Amino acid sequence: MVTLSSRELNHDVSSAKRAAKSGPVIITDRGKPSHVLMTYNEFERLTGKHRSLVEALAMPGLSGIDFEPRRVEINAREVDLS
Repeated sequence: MVTLSSRELNHDVSSAKRAAKSGPVIITDRGKPSHVLMTYNEFERLTGKHRSLVEALAMPGLSGIDFEPRRVEINAREVDLS
């Protein structure tokens, strides 16, 4: 894990962004951790962003998949009300 001071971050943002591709980058203020820099994909993964069903079904390439679920038959049970 990479640690940078706020001053180092301000002087070389590009290298901090490159480092974030390999993992979180800790940003310090006066020697104490204050922020974390990470890629947006990692942020989405950690925050649990989920696609809606409509977004998932609209993904390219899905139209070529054959999906025919088998029909399920549900039978009612006898009830004894005595």
